This record gives sequence, C-alpha cells and structure tokens, in this order.
Amino acid sequence: MTNNTQSSEQTDGFHLVIDALKHNDIDTIFGLVGIPITDLARLAQAEGMRFIGFRHEQHAGNAAAIAGYMTQKPGICLTVSAPGFLNGLTALANATTNCFPMILISGSSEREIVDLQQGDYEEMDQLNAAKPYAKASYRINKAEDIGIGVARAIRAAVSGRPGGVYLDLPAQLLAQVIDAEHGRKSLVKVVDPVPRQIPAPDSVQRALDLLKGAKKPLILLGKGAAYAQADADIRALVEESGIPYLPMSMAKGLLPDTHEQSASAARSYVLAEADVVVLVGARLNWLLAHGKGKTWGVPKQFIQIDISPTEIDSNVAIAAPLIGDIGSCVSALLTGIRSGGHGKPDAAWTGAIAERKDKNLTKMASLLNQNPSPMNFHSALRAIRDVLKTRPDINVVNEGANTLDFARSIIDMYEPRKRFDSGTWGIMGIGMGYAIGAAVTSGKPVVAIEGDSAFGFSGMELETICRYELPVVTIVFNNNGVYRGTDVNPTGGKDVAPTVFVKNARYDKMIEAFGGVGYHVTNPEEMTKALTEAIASGKPTLINAVIDETAGTESGRLTNLNPSTAGKK
Repeated sequence: MTNNTQSSEQTDGFHLVIDALKHNDIDTIFGLVGIPITDLARLAQAEGMRFIGFRHEQHAGNAAAIAGYMTQKPGICLTVSAPGFLNGLTALANATTNCFPMILISGSSEREIVDLQQGDYEEMDQLNAAKPYAKASYRINKAEDIGIGVARAIRAAVSGRPGGVYLDLPAQLLAQVIDAEHGRKSLVKVVDPVPRQIPAPDSVQRALDLLKGAKKPLILLGKGAAYAQADADIRALVEESGIPYLPMSMAKGLLPDTHEQSASAARSYVLAEADVVVLVGARLNWLLAHGKGKTWGVPKQFIQIDISPTEIDSNVAIAAPLIGDIGSCVSALLTGIRSGGHGKPDAAWTGAIAERKDKNLTKMASLLNQNPSPMNFHSALRAIRDVLKTRPDINVVNEGANTLDFARSIIDMYEPRKRFDSGTWGIMGIGMGYAIGAAVTSGKPVVAIEGDSAFGFSGMELETICRYELPVVTIVFNNNGVYRGTDVNPTGGKDVAPTVFVKNARYDKMIEAFGGVGYHVTNPEEMTKALTEAIASGKPTLINAVIDETAGTESGRLTNLNPSTAGKK
C-alpha cells in the first residue's frame, strides 16, 4: 500500500518576522547580531531587506529612530537579549521622548526559565524592563501571532503621538515551525495607521479669534511640525498671515533660515514680547523654559496645536488648544485666515523685530569674520556654513555643548528634515547613529558636526560608516576636552582634570584605520578645502578641526543647569 500524502510546505518564526515586516513595506533593519537573532539578520538580507550592522546597539537604535523621523514609518532596531536589549533601550527611550516612531526588536531567553528565575543565558524580563521607556511593549509567544504582533507594534509606533515600541521575541518563537499557508494567512497589512484627526470647528474659531485680537503674534515651530510633512501649508500659514516665526532647532529649514519673517536672530526679544504665541508641534518643556519666567516676559496667551490632549496645560494655561494632527490643524487655520478672519501683525511689531535682527546679525557677522589662530568655534563654523550653503540637500547632524550651541545659530538650513541634533533630552551620543540612519534613509550626504566629547560616545561607528561606504563627513571640533581643555588637577598629581582629554589627539587617524579619508585642519581655509573635497568625493571622511582649547564655556548655554559646589573644607 502506497502513501500518496505529501508533506505540506512549512515556515518558521524567523521567516514570518521578515515576511511581516516586508508585508508592511519595511525594507531596512539596523542592529547588531548574536544569540538568538543572527539567523534572523542573515535571512532578512537573503530576502532582500537591507541589514546595517553596528558596533553598539545604542547607535543602531538611534539610526532606526532618525529613519522613523524622516520617513513617518517605524525604524527597526534588532538586538540580542539582555545587555544588547539594554543598550538599545537607551535609544528607545530617546525615541519615545522625541516622538520618533521606532520599534526595538530583541531576542530574549525562554519565558519559563526567566519567570522562575532559574538562571538562563542572558536572563532578563525584558518586556517589563522596557515598559516605562516605550509607548507600548509586546511579546509574541506563538508563530501564528507574529503577523498581528508586528502589526500592533507598527500601529502603536506611528499613530497619535509617535514613539518607541518594544517587541520581544523569545528564542523558541523564532524556531517554531508552522504550515506555510497558515503563516501567509496570518500576516497583517496595517491599514491607515495614521488616520487624520480633524480639529473641532469651535476650537479652530477660538484660535482664529485669539489671533485676530493679537498685537504681537508669534508662530513657534517645533520638530513635530517638521515630522508632519505638511510643509506647504505651514509655509503658507506663515507667509499669508505675515506672523513672525521662530523655529526650534530641528524645525529649521521648514522655511529657509534666511526668510524675512524668521525671528531666530531676535529670539529673546520675541519670546519676551509676543502677546499670542501659536505652538505648532512644539512642547513647552525645558527647551522653552516651560512657558514661564523671565524668558517669556509679558503675560501672553497660547494657541497650541498638538495631537495629544494631555499635552495641553502641562506647564501653563493654554487659551486655545487645537487638538488634531498638525496637517489638518494648520490647514484649518489657513482656511480661516484666507477667509478674512485675521489681519496682518502691527507694523511696529514686525519693525521692532527687524531692527533687533539687523543689530544681532551685524554683531554675529563681526564675530564670524574674525580669523584667530588657533581657530575658535565661530571661525570654523563660518567656513562650514559657507560650504553647506551651496548644498542645501545635505543632512546635518549636530551634537556637543558649545559645538551644538554655536552651530545651531550659525549654520543655516534651507530644507525641512535636514537637521538632526540632541533633541528633547539634550543628550550626547546620537551623532554617528543619526548620521548613518540619515545617510542610509535618504541616500544623500551627511555632515556630522561634533564636539570631541560628544564624538567619543559613538566614534567606533566610523568603522560602520566605512564598511557600508556611506557619504558621511564627520567634523570633530577638537579643543582637548569636555567644554575646553584647560582645566588642571588641583592636587598637582599625574591624573589630568576630569574634563581634559589627550592633548592634540588625531581623530583623523581613526578613520584612516578603516579605509576612510582623514583631514587635519587648523584654519578656516583648510576647513573649506577639506569639506569641499570630502563632500565631492562621497567617501567616508573625518576632519579633525583643531580649536583653541580655551574656547568654550562650561556646559555651553546650559550653565545654569549645572550646579557647582559652594562648600568649603
């Protein structure tokens, strides 16, 4: 008797995870391989996905987060269990804080051993560890649930206020085998993951009425406005209303920084003097002095556009909350303004802003035109600014203390979503991860302007940049230390002061070790030549920019946040 029954085609958890991601048009994974996810990375590449392997999970997570910010699709970071997961968790928390859509996918130890604390390899209850730092956390235990689990993670990451999501994949899940047809039917295509949330008509009218009575209105653009990709309507709102605007650092480029209505060069004045402020995708957190105190000067009323109702009144009373997605809210305001519901700001207001802008820009120009030896931040950034002005398509990554502060005000941006920096947390260490993520996602060159201290957090990723031949130019502002390199050990001992690095370090030699191109520059002319050549070559490059070690101030512009001892022994 013959058996004509043929065994059915089978699949496993590894393939289903990849199929679920591809089914939702996700084509890139950032990560670092090891037990139990090595084969997952191999198979993803074999199935046509791009896998970008890093040297540290935190930087892979940062790359995924900035990819999410640029594309409105969740960036994917893949890590091993326990320590690898914890390394990625820092980036996940940063993504959640900054409202970047990202999914951290980590392999994990077997549940039954973890739950009984029996001491498995890299044992950790990763799901509960992630919950305080993520918008949502999920664990998939059955292969047939992979499709729905990935779909839930995607929707959670991008819907409403975007953020970081953790997806836990126990090792035994990846090896589970099920019928291939059943697996295909279990996949879920996420439909309309970011539905429009239309603001209520009465809330729109309330905002328009408040604007109509304003004498000194101001529009303040946050990075949420850039994320929304409602660029044309935001520009129209600014230009047709005639209201001066102030961009937060990652909103620079929504309108060119050289736009006549930009109030960046009169920031302190407009924050203190405005009577009605329209917040577009900006939160009144520490970056805006929580909306109160001397920074904000005279009493004022706020119109706040935000998708999250709980953001309203978080620090000060909001007179006109406008709840909905930024595109819909801006469009509604624009319609009201076009219907004649708003007049132009007082000429005295716009004239006073222009007067202060001219004064401050003249003062800045005199600083930029100086040519001290060795270079300081101003002279080096002047050279960088002039080169980048010719390439508005280039992505700019920026971190550091003084390097961030000066570059933010000196480097003009002309296109949206081209500037990536330390963001809401003000953290260091995002540099190389953001640079890699931006280069991979956009296919455009990246110039990373780094303080030497900030660069140290992610410098080993130079090898990653070289391995994937990415067009990333890293500029290290080298002043021999944290803030500056002049501190001394008061005991006279051999150890250097806590803020001092190796003197005259040659960071350019690091990238040469991996096959990249290094430059050592000591004046603006050398900077101009090196940066121009580096961008034109498209090769991984590092420019070691020697800066006067006395340049820089303690904690940059955040000196007031850094307590110092007043005690005596």
